[in-house]
Amino acid sequence: GPATTTFHGAAEYDYQGRPWTDPPAGVRPSDDHTCYIPKKCVHTLNNVSKKGVQCVKFSPGTGHLLLTAGLDGALKVWRVEDKKLMRVYLGHTAAVRDVCWNNDGSKFVSCSFDRYIRLWDTFTGECLKVYTTRRVPYCVRFYPRDDKFFVVGQSDNKAVTFDSETGSVTQEYNHHLAAVNSVTFVEGGRKMVTTSDDKKMLVWEWDIGVPIKTIAEPDMHSMPAVTTHPKVGFMACQSLDNAIKVYASEGRFQENRKKKFTGHQVAGFACEMTFSPSGKFLASGDGNGRLYFWDWNTGRSYARFNAHQRGPTMGCQWSPVDPSLVVTCGWDGSVKFWSNTIVKKK
Repeated sequence: GPATTTFHGAAEYDYQGRPWTDPPAGVRPSDDHTCYIPKKCVHTLNNVSKKGVQCVKFSPGTGHLLLTAGLDGALKVWRVEDKKLMRVYLGHTAAVRDVCWNNDGSKFVSCSFDRYIRLWDTFTGECLKVYTTRRVPYCVRFYPRDDKFFVVGQSDNKAVTFDSETGSVTQEYNHHLAAVNSVTFVEGGRKMVTTSDDKKMLVWEWDIGVPIKTIAEPDMHSMPAVTTHPKVGFMACQSLDNAIKVYASEGRFQENRKKKFTGHQVAGFACEMTFSPSGKFLASGDGNGRLYFWDWNTGRSYARFNAHQRGPTMGCQWSPVDPSLVVTCGWDGSVKFWSNTIVKKK
C-alpha cells in the first residue's frame, strides 16, 4: 500500500530557516564524558503504540531525535528536548521488528513482519524505497563505512546485503541453520557478526559470503540481541539462559568467561542492551518489564527499576550526549525517559 506521513510539529523550518531535524544549538556529538546511572523515570510517553513499542533509537551523534517503532506498524520521530511528537511514518501493515538510522540521521530503514523493508526520509517523511525478498526480516543495520548498503537478517536463515539505491541484493550470507536474529558490525565495519536461533555466532568479512569463524559451543544458548562496547573490543550478547555473555569483537572472538551479567529474566525475549557512551555501565531490559544496570568492570548489579507493565522491556538506549539519559520501551505501548536530572517540560 502507499505510505503516508503526518507532521505534528509547529513548523518544518524555524524562523532562521533551519529544518526541524537539526539539533538544537549547542548540542554536539561528544565522545568522552562521565556517565551516571539514572535515578528515576522523569517522563513517560503513553500510548506511543496501541499494540506495544518494539524499539527506540536515538539519532546518531547528537541524540536529539528519538525514533520509535510500534507493533501496530507505525514509526514516529520525537524531539528529545521537549518530548514532542514531530512526525509519523505510516506504510507497514504489520508490526515493525527493527529500525536503523543511517550515518547522519537524514534517513532510516525499518523492517516489518509484513515482509517489507522501507527506507524513509526523516525530514519529509517520504518513503524513498521499498525492498523485499519475500522473507520476514528480523533485523536491519546500515553498513557503517558506506550507508548506501544495509544488511537484513531473515527468517530463511540468511543475512542479505541490499544496495539501497538500486534495491538489488548484492550479497548473501547463507550459513546459519535457523532464522538470523542480529547483525553487528565490528572492526570498524570490516567484519560482521551474526547470531541465530541455531545457537551459533558467525563472523564474516564484509561482502564475502563465507564465514571466517563459527562460534558454537555445546553450552551456548540463542543470543538474539548483541551490542558492542563503545571503547574496548568486546560485544555483550543477550543469552536466553538469562545471562549477558561477553565475547571479543576482534581477533579470535573468544568468550570472556570472566565477564557475565546476571539477575534479569530474559525469558525468550530479544531484549536490547545498551552501554553508556563512556563504557562504564551496561543496561538491559528484561522479560518482566524491568530495567537493569551493571558496572562493566566489576559485573556488579547497580540498579533495578520496574519500567514497563504487561510484558517485556524490549528496547533500551543510552543517549549519546546526555550523561544519564536512558530511554526504554515496552509492549505496554509506552516509552519512558530515565535520568537523574529533572527534565523541565517546555
